[in-house]
This record gives sequence, structure tokens and C-alpha cells, in this order.
Amino acid sequence: MVDKEEYRARIIRTASRIFSHYGFRKTTMEEISQALKKGKSSIYYYFQSKEEIFEAVVLYEANQLRRRLTAAIKEVDSPPDKLRNYIYVRMREFAKLSNYYNAVFDKNLDHFEFIEKIRARYDREELAIIRLLVYVGNNRGSFAVEDSEYTAMAIQTMLKGMEVPLFWRRREIDINYRLEAILTLIFNGILKKQ
Repeated sequence: MVDKEEYRARIIRTASRIFSHYGFRKTTMEEISQALKKGKSSIYYYFQSKEEIFEAVVLYEANQLRRRLTAAIKEVDSPPDKLRNYIYVRMREFAKLSNYYNAVFDKNLDHFEFIEKIRARYDREELAIIRLLVYVGNNRGSFAVEDSEYTAMAIQTMLKGMEVPLFWRRREIDINYRLEAILTLIFNGILKKQ
């Protein structure tokens, strides 16, 4: 007997690979069913459309990202190390979780209502995490910021600005070098110390 939840999860994992390879538009239900070695009707039992599968894939990847970010933050104690881990894991995971990344940033998917909800939720959650990291760091004396909210928004903006060159021209850019430059700027600023 087939475990329904396990089979649904298998569809999501399989579709994730196919969407990553071909993209949302070019992926067909036929390709997903062939990869599963099942008929399309067995997929339609769990999902009504390709869009519904894509939504499940994006939510699956969002949960993976959330778990990895939480683990990265928890594995160190100092506020600078927490922020450093968050930034490194965030940027590296986006490169791996291409469906989630595409859902959040691909303007060709704007017509899907669930995409806008995912984008808004991601932005809110990320801003809340960064704000908390900055706030705690400020309270512990590791950071010296006047406003945790604006500082968190500035960091989030820097990270978003880094995404385009990192993901569109991956081969030409050393991600570690770029991340270290951002972290140096965040932690040290650009003003010469007196």
C-alpha cells in the first residue's frame, strides 16, 4: 500500500529537480510523471495542476531554507558570528534552491498570486531575523547602531543587491570574496577609524 504523504513528498522532490533543470514554463506534467515512473493520473490525484505542484515545491524549498538558516544562527554564540553565518548560508542556499529563488525573484512568475504571498512572507521573515540579530548584537555591545530596523533594512538591501551578479554570472564570481567584502563593509564600514 502506498503511503499518501510519502508519495506526495516524492512528487514534490522529483518535481523540484525537474523544475530546477527546465524551469517552470518548460516543465510538463508528462516529464514529472515519467521521472516518477507513474501515469499522470497518479499525480493529478495529489495536485490539480503544474502550478499547484510548483507552489508545493517552492514551499518545500522555503522550509528547507528556513531550517538551514535557523541551524546556522544557533550553531554560534556571538552576534557577529550569527549574522555572518546567516549571510553565508542565505547566499549559498539560494544558489541551491533554484525554484524558491525563481519564485522570489523571477518577474515572469508575477501573475501567480501565491508567488506574491511567498515574496512578501520571505521579505518579512528575513527582515525580522536580521533585525533581531542586530538588536541582540546591539544590546550585547557587539554592534553600535542607532536603529535596528533601518540597519536591518540596509543589510537586507545589500544582500538583495548581491543576488543578481552572484546568480546570473556564477562562474565569473568567487562568492566567498564577495561575501567577505559585504561582511567587512557591514562590520567595519568605510570610514577611516580615528
